[in-house]
Amino acid sequence: MADMIISKSKTKENVKECNVSGEFYGALDIKVREMIAGAEKRALANGRKTVRPCDL
Repeated sequence: MADMIISKSKTKENVKECNVSGEFYGALDIKVREMIAGAEKRALANGRKTVRPCDL
């Protein structure tokens, strides 16, 4: 797998009342990549080359 696109430290900062397991970061990274790919697919399907918030 490529380098993570999420930040472990920023993720941990945003989890206020729980610990973060090591496996969580990888799972979160996969979800974010899936969201980005879906947004790109939607933008292209709509004839755009720019992803926008509505593509999420």
